[in-house]
Amino acid sequence: MNTVELPFDADEMLAGLRRWVECESPTFDKAAVNQVMDLASRDLAMMGATVDRIPGRMGLGDVVRARFAHPKADQPGILIAGHLDTVHPVGTLEKLPFRREGDLCYGPGICDMKGGNYLALEAIRQLARAGAETPLPITVLFTPDEEIGTPSQRDLIEAEASRARAVLVPEPGRPGGGVTSGRYAIARFNIRTIGTPSHSGAKLSEGRSAIAEMARRVLDIEAMTGPDCTFSCGVFHAGQWVNCVSSEAEAEVLTMAKRQEDLDAGVQRMLAMAEPGVFEVTRGVTRPVWEPDAGCLELVTLAERLHSEVGLPFRHESSGGGSDGNFTGAMGIPTLDGLGVDGDKFHTLEEHIVVDSLASRGKVFAGMLVGIK
Repeated sequence: MNTVELPFDADEMLAGLRRWVECESPTFDKAAVNQVMDLASRDLAMMGATVDRIPGRMGLGDVVRARFAHPKADQPGILIAGHLDTVHPVGTLEKLPFRREGDLCYGPGICDMKGGNYLALEAIRQLARAGAETPLPITVLFTPDEEIGTPSQRDLIEAEASRARAVLVPEPGRPGGGVTSGRYAIARFNIRTIGTPSHSGAKLSEGRSAIAEMARRVLDIEAMTGPDCTFSCGVFHAGQWVNCVSSEAEAEVLTMAKRQEDLDAGVQRMLAMAEPGVFEVTRGVTRPVWEPDAGCLELVTLAERLHSEVGLPFRHESSGGGSDGNFTGAMGIPTLDGLGVDGDKFHTLEEHIVVDSLASRGKVFAGMLVGIK
């Protein structure tokens, strides 16, 4: 089937996507995440899918899993893996309202990755309306915690992927067009400094500031960044009273490398910084490196042909940032990422998509569903 002819309508898609975007869903707000899971569940049910709601873990939101009827339902199929949590706290809509300006549309999470998820569902809708049966059965899995490294649902993603022929991840497309065919390795750390409390006005010299120690440590950590491995601190918690020398400070560190061996070396450098009674380092969530293999490159070839048919530019490359594709690709399951919308500035108050890409890249996604056998 030539999916270029399918009548995708970007304006209609944008109207449906708006409901998802205006349902704010920061990862740590379980109730908020579950509200957008409600919207997705209803949309999937209206499409005829059998929808399972899997309760969340670790105080995080639920998972939505949807399967579509297919004569080969008992055989390995296509897993569409997406997340519906965002980095934007509730209230971001006041600063970043859903708004269209020309061919751009703005909103929290619209690019990363509600737009891509909605695009994927529209591809399934269009194929169903056209009476086109995909060669393989389709499962959709929407998770609640990708933005914090997927600590609660990695095992579920891997379990679903183990039953799949291929995994498609509608994260944002590559700048300039194309897809993501690999992901760098990522490790997170929780770090803590321990100080000695005192009254900062009356007995400053008797204290040892955990904040000052943490400030020095963060500078040391970020100074380790090099061409093979990067280190950055993005979260910092300390102090309650300005007239108290802080006894404790906590922060989170993210390190990223293109090769697994470089990440492993970076992990050892971080752990070696620990100093009993002064500085604690705890390793957190890790995403393994995903390097393209033969199965991935078969998907790349298909995607390249589809981009050409639709008239879109194409390139493929490995990328930083991390996604749940790290897990499935590292398992050896043919995986292709970056199949979502075109856009930019995600994780900022200027996050936006290119509206026309909802339709054009939707046609590519539909072609992937038909072309994978």
